[in-house]
Amino acid sequence: MRIKRTHYCGSLTKEDLAKKVVVAGWVQSKRDHGGLIFVDLRDRSGIIQVVFDYQKNSHFFNEAEKLRSEYVLAIAGDVKERSPETVNTNLATGEIEIVVEDMDLLNPSNTPPFYIEDGIDTDENLRLKYRYLDLRRFEMQRSLQLRHKTMMVIREYLDKHGFWEIETPMLTRSTPEGARDFLVPSRTSPGSYYALPQSPQLFKQLLMVSSVDKYFQIVRCFRDEDLRSDRQPEFTQIDMEMSFCTMDDVIGEAEGLVESIFKNVLGKEIKVPFQTISYHEAMERFGSDKPDTRFAMEISDISQIAGQSQFKVFKGVVEKGGVVKGLNAKGCGHYSRKELDDLTLQVQLWGTGGLAWMIVTEDGFKTPIAKFFTGEQLDEIKSKLQGEAGDLLLFVGDQWETALKVLGQLRISLAERLKIIPEEKNHFLWVLDFPLLSYDDDEGRYTANHHPFTAPMEDDLSLLTEDPLKVRSRAYDLVYNGVEVAGGSLRIYKKDIQEKIFNLLGMTSEEAEEKFGFFLNAFMYGVPPHGGIAFGLDRLIMLMAGKNSIRDVIAFPKTAGGTCLVTGAPAPVSSSQLEELYIKPISRDNKKDLNADLKSK
Repeated sequence: MRIKRTHYCGSLTKEDLAKKVVVAGWVQSKRDHGGLIFVDLRDRSGIIQVVFDYQKNSHFFNEAEKLRSEYVLAIAGDVKERSPETVNTNLATGEIEIVVEDMDLLNPSNTPPFYIEDGIDTDENLRLKYRYLDLRRFEMQRSLQLRHKTMMVIREYLDKHGFWEIETPMLTRSTPEGARDFLVPSRTSPGSYYALPQSPQLFKQLLMVSSVDKYFQIVRCFRDEDLRSDRQPEFTQIDMEMSFCTMDDVIGEAEGLVESIFKNVLGKEIKVPFQTISYHEAMERFGSDKPDTRFAMEISDISQIAGQSQFKVFKGVVEKGGVVKGLNAKGCGHYSRKELDDLTLQVQLWGTGGLAWMIVTEDGFKTPIAKFFTGEQLDEIKSKLQGEAGDLLLFVGDQWETALKVLGQLRISLAERLKIIPEEKNHFLWVLDFPLLSYDDDEGRYTANHHPFTAPMEDDLSLLTEDPLKVRSRAYDLVYNGVEVAGGSLRIYKKDIQEKIFNLLGMTSEEAEEKFGFFLNAFMYGVPPHGGIAFGLDRLIMLMAGKNSIRDVIAFPKTAGGTCLVTGAPAPVSSSQLEELYIKPISRDNKKDLNADLKSK
């Protein structure tokens, strides 16, 4: 630059009147008024209007005529007050302007593929391909700034509370933790592979064995899984671990951190401690282990009434050990038969057989199944669901988990349709007492609901042998407006219990030794009780920023297909690179033949 910047565009105020300043940035727009050219100059701080006056400097006026959107320039000039009729109240700097005395054109620009402004209606893939242009928009810059400020507050808070920030390896060993690993072939150990960490789980526990006592890390994690709006193959966690702690200790530190983030980043006070709810109650009332409790529409149980009715569908479900659950869609009694059929098709896609309905009227009920219930039973159902004239009562009969999950999804869908979710609320909720294990019928073994290192409730230890599915875990999830933003647990710290969990998960002693021997060895050297929690930083920032996708709060995210449109990754590599790694490429057709051979053997 020939002239050196002294101020940011958006930092200038009326206090800078009559000052000579130098600003630099990108041309947002240009307006030619004959002898005057007005340019809105933009940098990350905002926009300032700069004026080229032909009478005062014809040379730079002529240069200004050539300017186009996104040209990069620096200008020097005097800050002047705008005349009252030209004040722009929509602009922070709208009362002032800079009259140009000198200009340095730093770089021209091609016409951008989309407008560099907020609220654009542009295909997301185009925005991701030109992400470096998309990030020039103020709404994207605000997200990056929000993320930066949040990370600064996190570090300051945890430092004050005695946590040490410690980095853990990116190249580690592949261990079964739930999702697929991203593998990295080793050139120096042919046929062997590193894995990128799904989380620092084992290392942070080893740090507790190392007497670190309080650890944290803002860490990149990698999971090769199918993507959604709130998932990426690489994502960021706020990772915390503590020794000699109780569940209340971990929850207290997490609540304090959230309170500090909201106060110092958003300027909002949130009430702590947060409400707590058990997994079972969350499912029974809301049909979800991450319930949105900003609105009512709770689920009710009518299994006993349905089991005593003459409605064979419900009666059969109850006799087979299932349940019948219902919810009240307030004021939706006007729904047409087509709308009701559409709801039925929707719940079938979610995994249940169908949907029964009753419309409450002034005279009773409008429903094709009324004849299967006595008047007393109908009144009892109406009372349980707090039905009033004009309400639509909806019912699902199925196994406990399926019925509740389907109604939980229907509850959210209806609430969004009815616009009854108060967006201005910030509601946090702890969900506790999760089942430790589930049973996978396809694989014929138990699976860990969180991860294999989650401690069981001490009162339930005997059930590990007697009835593993009844064992509750010492895990806890933090839910923010219906989205899980953090999860953690107290960890297993005794070798015999950890080995028992591995065995329940279908691992032989030899397999456990092969995959986790390095970890189990540490259990022979005095492991302290410990626990921790990990926040999904991307999800948290997404919700704080009021966005619908974590891609909007990550500088260079992947698409839903896992590709980077800026760089073209993942991409083929040269045959010489593969040879160095002792890898022989396999085509899709060859892979099918190979899989067929393996199955036949």
